Amino acid sequence: MASRRGQMLDGVLLLDKPEGLSSNHALQRAKRALDARKAGHTGTLDPFATGLLVCCLGRATKISSAMLEADKVYEATVRLGEETDSGDLTGHIVFQEPSDAEPVAQSRFEAVLEQFRGPIEQIPPMHSALKRDGKPLYEYARQGIELERPPRQVTIYRLELLSFDGRDARVLVHCSKGTYIRTLAQDIGRALGCGAHLAALRRTQVGPFRLDDGVGLETLQQMSEPQSVLIAPQDLPPGLWPENLKSKDQL
Repeated sequence: MASRRGQMLDGVLLLDKPEGLSSNHALQRAKRALDARKAGHTGTLDPFATGLLVCCLGRATKISSAMLEADKVYEATVRLGEETDSGDLTGHIVFQEPSDAEPVAQSRFEAVLEQFRGPIEQIPPMHSALKRDGKPLYEYARQGIELERPPRQVTIYRLELLSFDGRDARVLVHCSKGTYIRTLAQDIGRALGCGAHLAALRRTQVGPFRLDDGVGLETLQQMSEPQSVLIAPQDLPPGLWPENLKSKDQL
C-alpha cells in the first residue's frame, strides 16, 4: 500500500497541459492523480499556453537536463495590429495600428517570415524568468523598470504559415532551446510595421516526444490505472537513458 507521500514511480508522463494552469500547478495535479512521490517537469509553459509538458518521475528525472536542451515545436497564433508590453495576450496594449490602416496581405506576411528562419537574435522579454542580480526580470517589469538585455542567438529551423485571416496568423515554429515565441510574434509585427502579439500557443513536440502521444490532465485524473500511461525508463527513445541502466533489474 502506498504511503501518504506517494509511490516511488519511475517513468515519463507526456501531459497535455490545459489552459489556465501554471506548469507547476498542472504537474502537482498530475502527481496526485498518479500518487507519485517525486516528479518534475522539463520546461515551463505560460498559464495561457497549452500542450506538451514532459514530466519526469523518480529515476526518469535523469533525462531532465536533456529535455531542457531539446528543440521544441509550437503552433502559435500571432495577432496583428496590437503590440503588448508582455508580448502576449496577458499584457497591456502599448501600440495599436490605426483603424484605417491597410490590412496586411497574406503574401506580405509570408515574405516577412523569411527574415526569421535560421539563426536569429532575440532580445529576451522583460516579462521573463531570466534573472538579474538574483531577481527575475518580471519582478523589475512589474515595477515599471526596463533593463537593458543583451540579444541571444537562437535558431528557427522551421517557420510555416498554417492559416491567415488578416488579423490572426497561425504559424508552426520549430526552434532551438531558449526561443521566446512571444518575442518572435512581437518582432514579426515590428517587421510588418503593424504591431503584433502572441494570442495563443500550443506546444506539440519536445525533442523526440510528441503531443499526439500525450494525455490530458482531466483524462488522467479519471483513469482507474493512470500509471499505465507512463513511459518506463527502459522504453525511452534511444540516447535518453544510460545504456548501463537499460535492464529492468537496475531500475
